[in-house]
Amino acid sequence: MTEVNLVEAVNLALAQEMAADDDVLVMGEDVGINGGVFRATINLQKQFGTTRVVDTPLSEAVIGGMAIGMAAQGMKPVAEIQFMGFIYPTIDQILNHASRLRNRTRGRLSCPMVLRAPFGGGIHAPEHHSESTEAMFAHIPGIRVVIPSSPARAYGLLLAAIRDPDPVVFLEPKRIYRIAKQEIEASGEALPLDTCFVLREGSDITLITWGAMTHDTLQAADALTEEGIHAEVIDVATLKPLDMTTILESVAKTGRCVIVHEAARSGGVGAEIAAGIGEKGLLHLLAPVERVTGYDTVMPLYRLEQCYMPDKQQIIEATKKTLEFV
Repeated sequence: MTEVNLVEAVNLALAQEMAADDDVLVMGEDVGINGGVFRATINLQKQFGTTRVVDTPLSEAVIGGMAIGMAAQGMKPVAEIQFMGFIYPTIDQILNHASRLRNRTRGRLSCPMVLRAPFGGGIHAPEHHSESTEAMFAHIPGIRVVIPSSPARAYGLLLAAIRDPDPVVFLEPKRIYRIAKQEIEASGEALPLDTCFVLREGSDITLITWGAMTHDTLQAADALTEEGIHAEVIDVATLKPLDMTTILESVAKTGRCVIVHEAARSGGVGAEIAAGIGEKGLLHLLAPVERVTGYDTVMPLYRLEQCYMPDKQQIIEATKKTLEFV
């Protein structure tokens, strides 16, 4: 067993899969010599050489295009974008090529690539470094969107993403990169994609979240337990495609639901989950679905960052509001 934090779990998964499969390579800005901004790729270039850990030019469009071309020819590139705020030049490549390659070639080609990026606020970063725009990618048919919330899930889900024959956008919540360590058995066993994880059983209300907000939601659930409120906590993990089965089973049990995400409220994945519950779980609901989210504004600079981001107390208040509805 190895005790690692989330960013170390990413590094462990990359090293393990590169050792097991010569077609896997890592590419991105400063991923080689420097090991990436957050050191997620530290020492990989020393271990696997410059042909498999490639420092690219400072061009996200080039990184995305190169990864798609390599993937189309049988390689398995894991491309890093330094921050999600820099990921937008890749959208042309991801939307028009990576997501369509299997359909365009009628299955003759696939695109087994992973696009990694740190995302979210909470580290006092400057502009363009704190976005949570995962819903943009979740809207694209043919793209998986995966967000780990713990070291174990980062390790297992990244292994699964690299092995997947289709493109995966893998977003890493940088606020919890080093928040805690967890023992991981580096066995090479992947976790399932397209599956929600029930992190905590409960009977009174369902709390649904992903990424860094999973940490805050679990803290809120602990505080609620002290007041006799038993919340079930679900980590969505794969935002596209959504595992609505697990979500609906939980809502059928509890009858009440709060959805928590850091991203802006309008058009967020939380709205999609709420719509799914309304369509297929309405008769189980004892109260309207509540959302705790970021605001429909640009993430402010660090002096006001904590005013933007949802927190434990907001989750507790939303839970009590939902429970009080009759």
